[in-house]
Amino acid sequence: VVSPRGCCGCPLNVLMKTDEQEAVQKRTFTKWINSHLAKHVPPLVVTDLFEDIKDGVMLLALLEVLSGQKLPSEQGKKLKRIHWVANIGTALKFLEGRKIKLVNINSTDIVDGRPSIVLGLVWTIILYFQIEELTISLPALQALSSSTSSLDSSTSSTEATSPPVKKKPVPPLQGGARKALLRWVQQTATKCLGIEVKDFGPSWRTGLAFFAVIHALRPNLVDMERVWRRPNRENLQEAFLLAETEFGIPQLLDPEDVDVDKPDEKSVMTYVAQFLKHHTDRKQSDSEEQPEDEVTSCQICHSLDMPIIAVFSLSREQRKSLRELKMWLDQLERDAVQAQETEGNLSQQYQLFKSLRVQLEMRRRQVEGALQSTQKDGMLTVDQALVKQAWERVSNRLLDWHLQLDRCLPAPLDAVGAWLHEAEGALRQEIIVQQAHDVTATTVHRALEQHKDVLRSLESHQQVFQRIHRDRSVDGVPVPADQLQDMAERMNFVSTSSSIHLAKMEFLENKHHMQAFLTLAESKLKSWIIKYGQQESVELMLHHYISFVEKHCFFENYEALFQTLKQSAEAYVSADSSVRRFMREVVTQWRSLSMEVRSVRSMLEEVLSNWERYTSTVASLQAWLEDAEKALSQPENMKQEFFRNLSHWMDKHAALNDAGNFLIETCDETVSLELKQQLLLLNGRWRDLFLKVKQYAHSDELEKWKKDHLKAVWALKELLDTAESTLNAPVQVSFLNVRAFLHDVEVREDKSQIV
Repeated sequence: VVSPRGCCGCPLNVLMKTDEQEAVQKRTFTKWINSHLAKHVPPLVVTDLFEDIKDGVMLLALLEVLSGQKLPSEQGKKLKRIHWVANIGTALKFLEGRKIKLVNINSTDIVDGRPSIVLGLVWTIILYFQIEELTISLPALQALSSSTSSLDSSTSSTEATSPPVKKKPVPPLQGGARKALLRWVQQTATKCLGIEVKDFGPSWRTGLAFFAVIHALRPNLVDMERVWRRPNRENLQEAFLLAETEFGIPQLLDPEDVDVDKPDEKSVMTYVAQFLKHHTDRKQSDSEEQPEDEVTSCQICHSLDMPIIAVFSLSREQRKSLRELKMWLDQLERDAVQAQETEGNLSQQYQLFKSLRVQLEMRRRQVEGALQSTQKDGMLTVDQALVKQAWERVSNRLLDWHLQLDRCLPAPLDAVGAWLHEAEGALRQEIIVQQAHDVTATTVHRALEQHKDVLRSLESHQQVFQRIHRDRSVDGVPVPADQLQDMAERMNFVSTSSSIHLAKMEFLENKHHMQAFLTLAESKLKSWIIKYGQQESVELMLHHYISFVEKHCFFENYEALFQTLKQSAEAYVSADSSVRRFMREVVTQWRSLSMEVRSVRSMLEEVLSNWERYTSTVASLQAWLEDAEKALSQPENMKQEFFRNLSHWMDKHAALNDAGNFLIETCDETVSLELKQQLLLLNGRWRDLFLKVKQYAHSDELEKWKKDHLKAVWALKELLDTAESTLNAPVQVSFLNVRAFLHDVEVREDKSQIV
């Protein structure tokens, strides 16, 4: 039986589960947001998460409540899409400033209300700020933090030769938060009651786990014997109600959302984490007796906002293993130095080198594992950093020794050996990605040209080497067999790897050129999506926009860059599956970016149009108001004559207010305040005047109506006179004459009805 599929190709049951999961997350996250927005001044409420978040106002308000910081926000009833994008951009920039990693979350996706992206953003905020709130509220963190700091400082002092290890704050990771929270539940609540909780999904369906957490915090609130015998829904409903009434924890979950085969883990995590701030560390005294390297589950959960290195410190066994590994590397380096000084022929020297290199390669996996096992965002412990330095030292020494041995070969094999090292170095070179993509692109381009120069002589060196390899000697001088065979393998590696390496370098160069272009475009877009200034500054902005987009062929440049990137991607995609993903991301980003850039011009032109309408109208209206105020003292007939076109100025006044209100909404605070004051004074004068002359508002229309009425009366009189003369005229009796007479009467009757 084949499962029915949706339009995207996924089985319908999978699509339904995804939709249900999104619906549950939407409800839970909305309740969580509203529980915090209730603290906002004034309080705010989200009704439809995907719609209400689009303009960014609610999102910024939420971040203000969570962080306690005031964030700039574009507000008003007439906000355009570009202002929505600006608000979302402000929020994302704020989160990035807190070292919160946002993966595939763009402003335009939030503005478009894409459910998966919106839910991902809210989940990231919940994960970060909920943990932050909990770590601040739990005093146990301070003790852990200070003890960890003292441990680090003591370690540094004892290691006289230790280099300083750069420490960066690491944002909480979803996996770490999940494990820590789960362990807290297991250790403090469920383990002692014999309840198995191994996830944040099915383990919570019965409601027992929720009661176990409540029982751990306040044992007198729960009768676990009665809870064991009740149905799931009843347990869930009572647990949520009890948590709300006793602990003030809002009911973020609905019983029907949890009593399913696979409850949504993120929703359950969001709810369960609320209990942490009500936890008191009753085992604080016990924790002081723990060994130096052990960390309790509560401490792990409380310290998730600390650098991972300080939380998940190495055990004694791990530190012992690392120090033994460093000692071995130091000894290997000493052996290499001694071997280089040992007298012997080239073959003996190469055998010594090869034996040491084999020993080093046999330990490669062990070293890589030791450095990666606790490595988080590049952070290493002191012991790990020492092992890494020792590894690099001995590797570089063996590499230099190898080059020296190859140069000792008879010519021209010595040149081939030196070239092999140069080619291998090019293939090993890793490009350091700079903060600026254009700088990285330039670096890659220089390296690419250098590598091309090196690899250009591949064929000539191959020919020389093949001849020597075939003869096993150079002009009758034998060459060490092992060294020659190793060179053959190295030559084969360079030959097979060079083309894909150059393809990779070309792709990287074009990739960073494209990223630099998109970054520049986004920065330009941000400079255009702002609160505007006076008319002159908007005109200048439009001029810059036209120069950037049209004169510098913005869209044409993208197309040229994309085609070049596409060609290099096609040449390299077989070696790296991530290339296709990057190309899709570029297309998606450009689709939204280009749409936003195109919309900027219409927005700028609309702002300018309103400025022109406002400035042209305000001067004429002010002049007319001065004349009108003087006309009030004139005789009635002169006032009637002056105000006969009052309706025209009423239209002008309405147009002025429309333009002014638009500019107030779209301009910066200084300009808006100036416009508000000007309109306030002008509207006050208008109101005072209009109350005195409103009776003249339709005088010109009345005059026109009178003229039309007189014209119609004269036309009717003329028609009646003609009809009367027609009726009084004698008619010769004949069928045709009578019919013509009746027709004439009917025509005149129709005309009279029209008049």
